[in-house]
Amino acid sequence: MTAPARFPAGTFTPAPGAGRRARMLLTHAKLETSLTLRHGEQILLTLLIPLALLIGLTLLDILPAGDLAGVSKVDWVTPRIFALAVMSSAFTGQAIALGFDRRYGVLKRLSATAIPRWLLVAGRIVAALVVVLLQVVVLGVVAAFLGWTPSAAGIAEAVVLLVLGTLSFGALGVLLGGSLRAEAVLALANIVWFVLLLAGGILLAPSALPPAAATVIELLPSGALAEGLRAALVDGQFTAGPVLVLAVWGVLAAAVAAKTTKLT
Repeated sequence: MTAPARFPAGTFTPAPGAGRRARMLLTHAKLETSLTLRHGEQILLTLLIPLALLIGLTLLDILPAGDLAGVSKVDWVTPRIFALAVMSSAFTGQAIALGFDRRYGVLKRLSATAIPRWLLVAGRIVAALVVVLLQVVVLGVVAAFLGWTPSAAGIAEAVVLLVLGTLSFGALGVLLGGSLRAEAVLALANIVWFVLLLAGGILLAPSALPPAAATVIELLPSGALAEGLRAALVDGQFTAGPVLVLAVWGVLAAAVAAKTTKLT
């Protein structure tokens, strides 16, 4: 007797086949977020160091009075620490995690499943947005206890800048973590983090530098994000320059990463 060409509907439960894209994205983002929050070094980089800098720079007399421009220390520091938090999680953390996932064959194995490659990246970016949200909430609460009073008129733009900064730094993180060996990614990501922290417009305001150097820093993603958040949360002003700079960096990094990212 010849076997039927097809099994009747309902023979197999659950029915085999790829899941819905939205469900895949949600599951992958949830997994990436969980892995980040359970990793001690990631917590140190993304939360404890920004928190220590926020408290230390606010309570200690470290900042030159000329940099504050009549603004309280906590109001001056908080937007810049937000920028540091975004850079830490979306760029440094993502680059290192991606580099070691490639080294251990995680991406190669995931690419053999029904998950599209674009969704692997999208899941990481969504996870980075969730982590940034948690960072901003924790840092914002601590800053409020220290006397932080942000301008209500600039909160909407600050949210836009935080999202755009996460996407931009996330694309840069994928570019770095997806193209070099894990050891090189680890070293270079940390070096870039320190350089941008000290000389990329986060701790050193462009206004305290010569005009040429200030212009260069404002064209960096770290400087654009820090200055944009400062203008929004301190002055309550909308500035298109930082938004444009972050968008250009994000688009260029994503375009290059799409051609250079490797699975192993």
